[in-house]
Amino acid sequence: MSVATKTVDTLRIISAEAIQRANSGHPGICMGAAPIGYEVFADFMNFSYKNPKWDNRDRFVLSAGHGSMLLYSLLHLFGFDVSKEDLMNFRQLGSKTPGHPEYGVTDGVEVSTGPLGQGIANAVGFAVAEAHLAAIFNRPDYPVVDHFTYVLCGDGCLEEGMGYEACSFAGTQKLGKLILLYDKNDITIEGKISSSFTEDPATRFAAQGWQVIRVSDANNLSMLKAALNRAKSDLTRPSVIICRSIIGYGSPLADSADIHGAPMGLENLEKTKKFFNWTEQPFCVPMDVKEHCMRIAQDKLEAENSWNALFAKYAAEYPDLAEKYKRFMEGCDPDFGSMPELFNFDKPEATRASGGKILNKISSVMPNLMSGSADLSPSTKTELKGKGYFSPDNREGCNIHFGIREHAMAAICNGIQLHGGLRIACSTFFSFSDYMKGGIRMSALMNIPVIYVMTHDSIGVGEDGPTHQPVEQLITLRSIPDIKVFRPCDGKETAAAYMSAFTGNSPTVLVLSRQNLPQYDSTGLRAMTGGYTLADCDGTPDVLLIATGSEVELCMQAKQMLESENIKARVVSMPCIEEFEKQTEEYKEHVLPSSVKARVCVEAASHYSWYKYCGDFGEIIAMKTFGTSGPADKLFPHFGFTKENVVKKAKLSLAKATK
Repeated sequence: MSVATKTVDTLRIISAEAIQRANSGHPGICMGAAPIGYEVFADFMNFSYKNPKWDNRDRFVLSAGHGSMLLYSLLHLFGFDVSKEDLMNFRQLGSKTPGHPEYGVTDGVEVSTGPLGQGIANAVGFAVAEAHLAAIFNRPDYPVVDHFTYVLCGDGCLEEGMGYEACSFAGTQKLGKLILLYDKNDITIEGKISSSFTEDPATRFAAQGWQVIRVSDANNLSMLKAALNRAKSDLTRPSVIICRSIIGYGSPLADSADIHGAPMGLENLEKTKKFFNWTEQPFCVPMDVKEHCMRIAQDKLEAENSWNALFAKYAAEYPDLAEKYKRFMEGCDPDFGSMPELFNFDKPEATRASGGKILNKISSVMPNLMSGSADLSPSTKTELKGKGYFSPDNREGCNIHFGIREHAMAAICNGIQLHGGLRIACSTFFSFSDYMKGGIRMSALMNIPVIYVMTHDSIGVGEDGPTHQPVEQLITLRSIPDIKVFRPCDGKETAAAYMSAFTGNSPTVLVLSRQNLPQYDSTGLRAMTGGYTLADCDGTPDVLLIATGSEVELCMQAKQMLESENIKARVVSMPCIEEFEKQTEEYKEHVLPSSVKARVCVEAASHYSWYKYCGDFGEIIAMKTFGTSGPADKLFPHFGFTKENVVKKAKLSLAKATK
């Protein structure tokens, strides 16, 4: 037996042992796809186990994230900071080896994966970033950006709709440094895929513009190596290697759903070890395997050393480009102090239009910014003017035509952001954020600052009707931990929202209007607090009027009406609940004094966001139904969004509060 084959068996056994010890996990893919993982890591990937974030490393994405134990075993054997004890603590609280790979938890894990299909789209994002940065920085004899992205998926990833979206986009963009290894074992949790997935993947990928390569036996390392060499030799299109494997290979439960998502049991584990003639103690790596893998890992350090030497020569010949490269990789954060014009707005304007102007001003000082749209940039106003569109013929283009692929767009943007060197914003209509929810959630889970621009924010969409009028989307996104959702009321609040988005690591959603909104004198940087007093009264207010976005105007008008009746009102603009909740208790009490019980909360969206702020005696003007088709100026009164109704509800709240 060759040491390579013995290494593959080591990956299988250690994975099975860890899953058995945890009494939880997915041994099937770990055992069936172990040769694929080994071949990629041993013979193809450039990486530095001493510097896992080396810029020019190849990226590996485990889209079939339930096979995490295979990845942890690979990282362990090839020198990354994953110890034997970490393997033994698989799936345990606080361990570095969680049930699915998590970005920022384990060295060598490039992206959090698990929801099937996401990883494929993340990998597409990595490949986009590599192609874009290579076009900007590479010069003859100086390929300073030159690496591949490898992604391992299973049948389930390709059944998911976003798999189609992402692969179609990758083929259209001719991303030749993207290599997808398809572990085709024809088994999912419910059993054989003969009743759920009978299409011919090879034909599908060929139609999408991919190079299609078949490996009839995933256990044959020579065949895998030849396939990977062939994939790397064609840079004109992405490649898929369809690897015929046997789920749970070597186990008595092989080729059945029983081995997919549960430990095989001690008796079957012993039989599996007998099949592989395995005599080592649990979690022990044979010495020849350990030496073999570490020799490979040590050799791979030379790739980083060679790159460092190359970059030093590059910096000597192209000092300006080298300095620009460093700025890209460090972040190119804009100096907002030098951009007072961000807050210059002098006439009513839709916040989507204001946002487009702001984004372009930021882009002028942030050359590493890319912006994409799901076929809607003329409406979302997110095109970076004069910066071209990313394409096979223009890799330097800073705009991306994602096509009508919202779900994949979000996950691709996660990959672009995670690659390093770039910042990314993407946009669509707010009602379509439902299609993007999975990717947005992963942005928040990984704590990465992807910017989501969602326009056409309410029933103000008008005649397009309830299919395009978001109602529940605000509360849906606000319910995600570690995210900022801004719904600004004018241009200056929109500028503050963008400043917040480019500050910190969490993702930000900007929810912007289709219709024109007035500009206010006292908005601006204060909006970064999430909530503040926009218009006040003398002394203690009788009633608080709290609103976001277009409904702030109604509260400002209602304030005047109330004051004409000697009712003192304070208008609080609350563009971002998440940021408001981060403020001190003293600040929150200052804005929303607990002694003022009469309150009206106004938002043309679900009412569920507002019960905390309206209190026991407050009133909420919000949506409790879907919208309907009609002109916006008719819809707002139809659903009770008028200054008169705000006044009415304020008086009602006052009456309840003073009983």
